[in-house]
Amino acid sequence: MDLMGNFAKPAKGLIFGLIATLIFSVPANAQLMESFDGPTMETILENAGLSPDMQIDSKTGAPVAFGKAGDFNFVARAMNCSGIPKSCEELMFFANFPLGRPLRVTDLVAVNNYNESQVFGRAYVVRPGAGDGEVGVDYVIELGGGVSRQHVEENVARWADVLTAFIASMTSNASS
Repeated sequence: MDLMGNFAKPAKGLIFGLIATLIFSVPANAQLMESFDGPTMETILENAGLSPDMQIDSKTGAPVAFGKAGDFNFVARAMNCSGIPKSCEELMFFANFPLGRPLRVTDLVAVNNYNESQVFGRAYVVRPGAGDGEVGVDYVIELGGGVSRQHVEENVARWADVLTAFIASMTSNASS
């Protein structure tokens, strides 16, 4: 007598039923985002309190936001866009800070220290040559392959923290 065979058929059906239920009962807010358009970008930035002034890049047609995080101005540029209207897979934030003086070695050290100590954001030197120096920080959010809307919103909200950490790094190294 094959007792296992009698139990295996109902168990297989039950397992497949549970898997199907799990797959098809994903909540709507857990749907994956693989790209975003201008209005979606604006909503996400507004929800993060970043006060976007939305515009369209005249060369690419991609959405661009000029915003403010606390006292700091920044630009958020949609990248890797296609279609009409533009649907974009990446969002790049950046903020540049003129030093009002030529770059010093301590500025380069501060940029390197930031990059070595922070997971999010990348510091850079804008104008290493003669004249007044400028430094900046950028931060990229990538949606390629799909991420949840909550993940995108949490990463957008992190931008203000990236700016704060960058300013703290530059300030502490400038006073050293």
